[in-house]
Amino acid sequence: MDWLQEIDGYCERLSPAYWAEPINAVTNAAFLVAAWIMWRRVRGQGMPVAIALVVILVGIGVGSYMFHTHAQVWAAIADTTPILLFILVYIFAINRDVWHMRPLYAFGGTVLFVPYAVVTVPVFQLIPGLGGSAAYAPVPLLILIYAALLRGRVPETARGLAIGATILIASVTFRALDEPLCGQIPLGTHFLWHILNAIMLGWMIEVYRRHLIRTRQA
Repeated sequence: MDWLQEIDGYCERLSPAYWAEPINAVTNAAFLVAAWIMWRRVRGQGMPVAIALVVILVGIGVGSYMFHTHAQVWAAIADTTPILLFILVYIFAINRDVWHMRPLYAFGGTVLFVPYAVVTVPVFQLIPGLGGSAAYAPVPLLILIYAALLRGRVPETARGLAIGATILIASVTFRALDEPLCGQIPLGTHFLWHILNAIMLGWMIEVYRRHLIRTRQA
């Protein structure tokens, strides 16, 4: 693998220069803002997994910034790895603290995300225009499945998950439209993926935080 191979995958990038994607790069600050807000809301509340999610959220912002400035294979890995880690940790948190699974079962349920993605990504790839965004499409579907299954048990949490999935669907849509609309929108629409994702990830941590508080008060 050539770790330094250049990647040109977004409308805004017209050269391999460091600042070839200024809007895509700068809008990663949204992840840091979301992390700062959620850090203030979860610190000191005895929520170690929520704190871990906040730390990973910072990693998402930094990794995405590195990718949209360096645009090389190593930076792409730095971009996608924290996203996958956030997904897995969040699934574990919901399995353990919402479904009340034992940690071993919660971990087993988390590992099942891998075969789930392997099966569903090719299906989403059949959707015209979705392109590389098909890799992310299984995530809002999974969140909606969780929301539907939890609706009777914890309706407030289920509603929060559904809202998060809706924001993510809009986010994935803007990511997919980046190249098709490049002629009409020279800056592309990928930066909206950053902003909406930051809002969604912060909101998902908030949904988890609120659930833990309600559980303690029950």
